[in-house]
Amino acid sequence: MVSADEVRSKYLKFFKDRGHVEIPSAPLVPENDPTTLFTGSGMQPMLPYLLGQPHPLGTRLVDSQKCFRAQDIEEVGDNRHTTFFEMLGNWSLGDYFKEEQLAWFWELLTAELKLPAEKLYVSVFDEDKETSEIWLKLGVPKGRIFFYDERKNWWSRSGIRKNMPIGEPGGPDSEVFYDFGGPHDCHPNCDCGRFMEIGNNVFMTYQKTAKGFVPLAKKNIDFGGGLERITAAVNNDPDIFKIDAFSSIIDVLGENITPQSRIIADHIKASVFLIADGVFPGNKAQGYFLRRLLRRAMVKMQGRLSPAIVDAVIKTYSQTSYFQNANVNLIKQTIAEENNKFEKTLHDGLKKLGEVSAFDLYQSYGFPVEIIEELYREKGLKLDKEKFAEEKKKHQELSRTASAGMFKGGLADQSEIVTKYHTATHLLHAALREILGNHVSQSGSNITAARLRFDFSHPEKLTDDQIKQVEDLVNTKIRENIKVDRVEMPKAKALAEGALAFFPEKYPEVTSVYSIGDFSKELCGGPHVQSTGEIGRIRITRQEAVSAGVRRVYATAIS
Repeated sequence: MVSADEVRSKYLKFFKDRGHVEIPSAPLVPENDPTTLFTGSGMQPMLPYLLGQPHPLGTRLVDSQKCFRAQDIEEVGDNRHTTFFEMLGNWSLGDYFKEEQLAWFWELLTAELKLPAEKLYVSVFDEDKETSEIWLKLGVPKGRIFFYDERKNWWSRSGIRKNMPIGEPGGPDSEVFYDFGGPHDCHPNCDCGRFMEIGNNVFMTYQKTAKGFVPLAKKNIDFGGGLERITAAVNNDPDIFKIDAFSSIIDVLGENITPQSRIIADHIKASVFLIADGVFPGNKAQGYFLRRLLRRAMVKMQGRLSPAIVDAVIKTYSQTSYFQNANVNLIKQTIAEENNKFEKTLHDGLKKLGEVSAFDLYQSYGFPVEIIEELYREKGLKLDKEKFAEEKKKHQELSRTASAGMFKGGLADQSEIVTKYHTATHLLHAALREILGNHVSQSGSNITAARLRFDFSHPEKLTDDQIKQVEDLVNTKIRENIKVDRVEMPKAKALAEGALAFFPEKYPEVTSVYSIGDFSKELCGGPHVQSTGEIGRIRITRQEAVSAGVRRVYATAIS
């Protein structure tokens, strides 16, 4: 059995031997990107660089990015769906392009990982004849090259071209599939289980503008491949839960690999990673999804929750730095407390059985679908599955609509107003420290086209006078039209010189440092204006408490 650690190590070494610099995995909760709740792909943290911002470590980069996809929660249980996974990625930022990428990936698969060439199939965007010619030259026969339209082989975070928002980058892609064999005579994109996608080579070439698509200043390669899927292919077994990254956790449960044990292993693993990255169970945003994961796993475990499962997850990733600075006791305590809360909720919900709808049990009490069906059967009640599905669909549509409004105009679109607000947070951070004291440090931020939100450490509510002082100081620095300077320097040197950083561990050893005169100096990877005068005046509109010792302020631009 080839381990996931071995595959990850071989992949990283392969590309480092070809001039790539390894970058650390970004947190599962994106900083300054209100367009999404979680980091769900390797390219998300790379977006500024794919749009043209120079990366401090150069033009060839490689990593293994931890990812979480909330939309797959209810799909988990089969042999290939997970919520948490690692995405192996390599990038060329205006350096090499199709020829080198496809040749290297083919070499990695066939020579380094020893996958049989005859089991590999590829798909190509139907307008991209150049890519099919490259595959032919690499020895892939015509019969294993399949052409699809933009619904399958065009990559953008929003899907097909017409759905892409202004500012979004995208381009054709070419996927590679592993053939596990079977009775079905089908094609790579069939869902029968015979084929599994193990890598996607995206040729990031265009950006959508108000006038249509324009070529990016530099053509980029954005490769992503699921570590777990590639490891399953290396072991020639379509069940990814048989690889050590899951089987070592399932072993602790004392169970065979079943739909139930798959759900427990995936959900607990994802929960441990989320808590380690600062997410806690709740009823909104990231906390809501963590609570769903834990409660679904707790139902499956039937009270058999043990700290040993957390230890198994952490031990599985001992060869990585993922849990290097994690508070393991806090992770165990958080899961145990949520288990106790759910037991009470379960008890309260049972008393409501027959009085409230099945959907209320799902939405208000957090009951997983499986336990609702079981309770109804035991009580001799009839569950209207059709009505339940209808209400659930309606709720999902409302959630998507609300999310679209909540996250409209996020930082990832690199729009002018968002860029101004992002630079304004640097001024706000410095002003808060000057007025309130150096104990102030950033705890988070959320920026949309409508306003900026900034969280910071401070023990008490700001007075009206303090708010006015902060606001006046920020606007003074805006009126001074100070140049915003960016330099690349070793992280240790920048921190030693007093540069501030939110999650300093996420930044590479050589990183971007933005200075606004002698007023502000921060490590940062976001977009910025050229000088502060571009921002325009801002007004702090309100403040609120976030948690013990953490305050939040909102601000907007004013004419």
